[in-house]
Amino acid sequence: MNTGTAISPSVLYGVIFVLLTVVAVLGLTIYRLSRSRHGREGMPPEDLALRYQQMEAKLRELELGSLQYKLNPHLFKNTLNTIQSHAYQTYFALDKLANVLDYILYDSGQRFVSLQEELNFASSLIDINRLKLSPLFDLRVKHTVDTDDPVYEQKLVAPLITVDLIENAFKHADLQREDAFIAIVFELRDHQFFLTVSNKISPKPPLRQTRGGFGKEALQKRLEILYGAHFSLDQVVDNDVYIAHLKIDLRAHKAAMHTAG
Repeated sequence: MNTGTAISPSVLYGVIFVLLTVVAVLGLTIYRLSRSRHGREGMPPEDLALRYQQMEAKLRELELGSLQYKLNPHLFKNTLNTIQSHAYQTYFALDKLANVLDYILYDSGQRFVSLQEELNFASSLIDINRLKLSPLFDLRVKHTVDTDDPVYEQKLVAPLITVDLIENAFKHADLQREDAFIAIVFELRDHQFFLTVSNKISPKPPLRQTRGGFGKEALQKRLEILYGAHFSLDQVVDNDVYIAHLKIDLRAHKAAMHTAG
């Protein structure tokens, strides 16, 4: 909250320039009057000419200084803009981090959350990871979600179920390649949730031989326990591109929950 009226740098330097100009004009006027009086008293013309030149030189210095005052606010403003940009990024990151921590602390303890809540969490997680990438890096995030689908707001999705695939993409993507990219697609259609994550990886042999992706066993086991036969998870490496595709049939899972409960 502002407690007073702030004076912008451009206005401040404008006032300084006006004051300097007034001082210079007054000084020159006084000098000319003095020169006229001393001339009448018999001061040598050479001394008068020298003093006049000295006064003109000082006036030029004042004029040069005023030009510098006009330029300095632009540098000052550009510096402030840079600091403001970093401050905004910090605030943005902390805001997203707060969302992630709230979700982990208060929602992840539930057996199931709504897809809406999980996607909000996933978006915050992506935004945090985005900060460590170059602004020119090819990061593609697409949401094709039918928010009118009844399952969108129903508690049918295991919390943090999207973490493994998203984190693996940022962890294992080859960020140094010119054609590097990360693509994340969220879909909800016909009561089914789809998450597709793909990224460029290093062509080194160890990664080529790792079919099935990273941490597949743990994620696969969790999905089996939670969703039984109502999901599929495919993870492959094709031409140095890692592709993970998760599908969960939320309608079938909902029916199974009702049958069991």
